Amino acid sequence: MSTRSGDLDPGLAPFLERTEKLTTQQFYKMVNHESGLLGISETSSDMRDLLAQEKDDVRAVEAVALFCYQAKKWIGSFAAALGGLDTLVFAGGIGENCPLIRARIGEGLGFLGIEINEEHNAKNAPVISSNAGRVHVSIIRTD
Repeated sequence: MSTRSGDLDPGLAPFLERTEKLTTQQFYKMVNHESGLLGISETSSDMRDLLAQEKDDVRAVEAVALFCYQAKKWIGSFAAALGGLDTLVFAGGIGENCPLIRARIGEGLGFLGIEINEEHNAKNAPVISSNAGRVHVSIIRTD
């Protein structure tokens, strides 16, 4: 996410309270407003900013790469839990508006039947899967 943390070990809060003297309020602020893309990059929670900074900022590169890795990991785990995929939907600000991130997430997922059509993806078309893929990949606007 842009400012919130992902999965956390439940032991983290008491550990930080004990070792860093972090209060509950400070912990809450950190995991909800100072983590995610912002926490990793230390510059921005906006994916557009991070992509623009990739050439000059290793932290931006790391934040974007981790975001894409986590998305791939969740897609793979859900596919395993569901016994496969019929449809993959991108939504939300990044999912709807960032062809580069959709492409990076889709890289290496051909074994699941996910194949993204580069031309359709670049145009933010409603359907971005290629004919070669078994999985329907689409973009749905969030309302």
